[in-house]
Amino acid sequence: MPSNHYFSETPEGELIPREISITLGGNKVTVITAGGVFSPEHIDQGTQVLLTHLASAKPSGVFLDVGCGWGPIALALATQSPKATVYAIDVNDRCLELTRLNAQKLGLENIIVCKPEEIPADILFDEIWSNPPIRVGKEVLHEILTLWLNKLNKSSVARLVVQKNLGSDSLQKWLTAELPDDFETTRVDSAKSFRVLKVIRN
Repeated sequence: MPSNHYFSETPEGELIPREISITLGGNKVTVITAGGVFSPEHIDQGTQVLLTHLASAKPSGVFLDVGCGWGPIALALATQSPKATVYAIDVNDRCLELTRLNAQKLGLENIIVCKPEEIPADILFDEIWSNPPIRVGKEVLHEILTLWLNKLNKSSVARLVVQKNLGSDSLQKWLTAELPDDFETTRVDSAKSFRVLKVIRN
């Protein structure tokens, strides 16, 4: 894997910021992206599909964005639910830097940006939202999802968006088979070749 890939902890090359325009909470805003992160030119199509479900986010609680990139999901959640605390995690240092910059730029003080290992060990989440890094491979992906989904509070929910041709249906079957009995996984949307999976901890 090239060291400048967006899964890398420290992408090669100078950080050259660029500004793009996106819509958050019905308003056009400008955010900062850069090379060496996922989808730097725009909000990718999968994330756009996931964010059509944003109105279902709880008004408050502790939320988690797994694989935050430059921050579109975390920024959207923090805007939608200003009383929530939104943790945004990524292994890529540049992603974390950009998400922090964008949260500051937009005045969103309810986002905590950190590496996965910096999350408090005893924390539980009321919601998890993610466009997970499918291309890391099944074994690593399954480790990531097992770790974080098991940190869902009781009666809480995770929403994951996965492209159909990258294994959304097989992932749904795996989640159903491998998660503990108090979890339920369903497909709640299918749009533009993406599936949105909803995982509830009963």
